[in-house]
Amino acid sequence: MSRVRLHATPFVPGRARGVIRHGMTGARPDSLLVLAQEELRPFVVPPAGIVVVDGAPLSHPMIRLLGRGIPTVMMTAAQAADLPPGMEAVLDGTAGLITDVTVEETAPSALLATPLRSGELVTADGSAVDLRASVADAAGAAVALANGATAVGSLRSEFLVPPAGKIPDAVFYEQALRAVCEIMRPLPVTVRLPDFSTDKLPPWLEPIPGMASALGLRGARIYGIEPVRGVFRAIVQAAARLAPEYDLALLIPYVTRLEEFRRLRHEIEGLLPVPLAVGSMIETPAAALAISDFLSAADFITLGCNDLMQGLFAADRDLAELGALLDPYAPVLFRFLKRLAEEACDEMDRVQVSGLLPQVPGVLPLLLGMGYRAFSVEPVMIPYLARTVTTTDAVAAEALMIAVCAAADADSVRELLGLPPAGVGR
Repeated sequence: MSRVRLHATPFVPGRARGVIRHGMTGARPDSLLVLAQEELRPFVVPPAGIVVVDGAPLSHPMIRLLGRGIPTVMMTAAQAADLPPGMEAVLDGTAGLITDVTVEETAPSALLATPLRSGELVTADGSAVDLRASVADAAGAAVALANGATAVGSLRSEFLVPPAGKIPDAVFYEQALRAVCEIMRPLPVTVRLPDFSTDKLPPWLEPIPGMASALGLRGARIYGIEPVRGVFRAIVQAAARLAPEYDLALLIPYVTRLEEFRRLRHEIEGLLPVPLAVGSMIETPAAALAISDFLSAADFITLGCNDLMQGLFAADRDLAELGALLDPYAPVLFRFLKRLAEEACDEMDRVQVSGLLPQVPGVLPLLLGMGYRAFSVEPVMIPYLARTVTTTDAVAAEALMIAVCAAADADSVRELLGLPPAGVGR
């Protein structure tokens, strides 16, 4: 057998050893499973590691995979052809490396991260940084707390589903939200109001005409349509009941125009007996370019980078065929985010960054260099990102960020960050 050493794209950090197997039928605890994105579905028996072939990293299936914490890399079909079934190999999801064990029986381990301890997280030169968690339920909150999250930056409420697929009411949401808040107490919890899409339909909701399009009916755009309207109001009512006991906030997803936000905030406040912070997700270029206006109307904002990139590059993030267009190292993306940071200026303490982007290798220091200081990420990533924060000098990161923004193309950015060009094989 020829020796194998493949450079892939890191996706989920960690290190795994196992036998190469192709397809979901090969899912076993000792497998390094090679899958196309369309094959991804919940695992009955999780594999040791995963290789995703020609995947779109910002797609919903890939984001859910990130949350599982299974060491994962991404590669092209041409690279995957060098992974014969039955070969025993080591997968390094942090470095983006797959090696035949005959090459590196004792390969240097990927950076092993330990949970973030309590206390303020600061950069090497003393700038405070807030690493919050994006979670779907109480189990996710427990992982977030164990890994050192400073808050729940986004509780994705569309994943809170009552037994038997019933339409959830305020009583159900009060119980579900309380379970998360109790785990995180006394840390803050931000509840993102439902962001339903055809890929995230609960059992009680039939597809609504117009939902299938990536730029169609979703997020706050369907809050006036039953039964979503009743569910939206039930979550707000549940949060209102819990507000006296916990540090809670509400976040409205997929708002494009300031008028939308003001109308929904007015409706929310009509359901609240006590004041509650209300924020807006910024997920479209139009909303992003009005960031100053949103900051004047909202208590805080969250930049949803997954959908923001989808709109910026006009590419459906769930289509693997368009994955290359959503390049997280494109210079224009960093120029855009730098502009938003400059617009936010002294209000940056009310801006949170969420989505895959801050979790991509090499990107967090660039965001720190722009002045972003609060991030909502997958719980499994917090220890790795904390290590990056503590070893990053914000002043040096700013200089690197300026060079990245001036770069001609994505491969130039990768070179500046010390990363291999896209699609590099052996």
